[in-house]
Amino acid sequence: MFELLEKINWKRVGTFAGGVLFGTAGIRALSGSDAKKVYTHTTAAVLRAKDCLMDRITIIQENAEDIYEGALQINEERIGEEEYEDLPEDGTEVE
Repeated sequence: MFELLEKINWKRVGTFAGGVLFGTAGIRALSGSDAKKVYTHTTAAVLRAKDCLMDRITIIQENAEDIYEGALQINEERIGEEEYEDLPEDGTEVE
């Protein structure tokens, strides 16, 4: 009988028992009212960060649209200048 007890790896048994005990205590701690308060405050902070981020994204999108419209206008002006430069100086049209 003692030979069987000598063959058991007591370090592993202790580690397993400690893990079970720690897990049970952890579940109890995570389901308490204090933990709920922490979860609620954390979720509220994440929602505030999301709102702030969405405001920044909206501003960036509006600026990108303004830049795009300005670039289109610049290209239209350049095309108009190139067409004007292609006309002959005597005023006759090119066929």
